[in-house]
Amino acid sequence: MITIYTTNHCPYCTMAKDFFKQNKIEFLEKNVEENQAAAEEMIEKSGQMGVPVIEVNGKIIVGFNKTAIEKEMA
Repeated sequence: MITIYTTNHCPYCTMAKDFFKQNKIEFLEKNVEENQAAAEEMIEKSGQMGVPVIEVNGKIIVGFNKTAIEKEMA
């Protein structure tokens, strides 16, 4: 399962979501701008306050790193 932590105005979040959609990869989006609990969860898991933070099978990837995402999905 893939979880992506996003905000409303993050271009890299949009790029990541578009990548998942184009490749028919299911994901759960958690908007940290609108959901304080999701923001706290993201910070606890990643130690980061910037987005996107992407969790792939329990592995945290900070930023839209297509190579890292593909590696974790393999």
